[in-house]
Amino acid sequence: MKVTFFSTKPYDKEHFDKINKEFHFKLDYYETHLGPHIVNVIEKSDAVCAFVNDKLNADVLEVLASKGVKYIAMRCAGFNNVDLDAAKRLGLRVCRVPAYSPQAVAEHAMALILTLNRKTNKAYNRVREQNFSLNGLTGFNIHGKTVGIVGTGNIGQAFYDVISGFGCRVIAYDVYENPRLVKAGVEYLPLEEVFAQSDIISLHCPLMESTHHMINKDSIKHMKKGVMIVNTSRGGLIDTKAVIHGLKYKHIGHLGIDVYEQEEKLFFRDLSHTIIEDDTIQLLMSFPNVVVTAHQAFLTREALEEIAITTLTNLQHFQKGEEFENKAALLV
Repeated sequence: MKVTFFSTKPYDKEHFDKINKEFHFKLDYYETHLGPHIVNVIEKSDAVCAFVNDKLNADVLEVLASKGVKYIAMRCAGFNNVDLDAAKRLGLRVCRVPAYSPQAVAEHAMALILTLNRKTNKAYNRVREQNFSLNGLTGFNIHGKTVGIVGTGNIGQAFYDVISGFGCRVIAYDVYENPRLVKAGVEYLPLEEVFAQSDIISLHCPLMESTHHMINKDSIKHMKKGVMIVNTSRGGLIDTKAVIHGLKYKHIGHLGIDVYEQEEKLFFRDLSHTIIEDDTIQLLMSFPNVVVTAHQAFLTREALEEIAITTLTNLQHFQKGEEFENKAALLV
């Protein structure tokens, strides 16, 4: 089987080449993202392997199908960038990696919380400049605070395991309650109540029509003044303009994001010598109480290895016409 990869970085190639020694597929790599501008380069490929910011709309999928591509392998959990109806109509099989390392994302969410609170990023830069002043570095005790988890699947559950060690009251919202968290004493509440009662809100839910812009002008009004919001899920969960307004008027005390609604034009690239034309992200990064990371929450050795193993195993199932052991990996 020949597999063409898009949005490929050196760490992707390193781990896929290593794991592929057991599968013996032919792997072709492109650094550019998949979209109408590049789709015609695909030749004699059985499968396409895509990532979070690749565009797999109906037009792109039609070209892929016309070129003989049979399988779409998403090497991530999210699939909001894939037109599944079009894929089904065109006879394209689609799979994903539903869970690679929930702990990686959960730990990064905690890192954002601690950085925002204790301002370790600022302290690091000060000390390097021989400035040992503590002025402006005051944080707060996480112990005793109320933490709201929105989405309690694999990653939300892993985040609970991390945050529970800080002695917090943990509340949660999800369409389906997680029995393990209920048993552990987590109180499930309506989303509006989670927003209203939480000192810290951590988002761990997929991007769907029902979750798009769940953090918006109206929901922010009902949050505690000074609330901390952390998003390691999908950028579209947050209405960025509404959050900027909340920051400007000091209703939002801290914001940590590893994802951004327009990130496909920015993230995973070195733009250090470029003038960034996205005024929204520039304004967002100008706030001293905002920390932005570039979709790196998943980036651990363990997660990259699991992504490679699961992706290539999924493709092997397709190739051999086998049933998927992990049903959640099969989308179409």
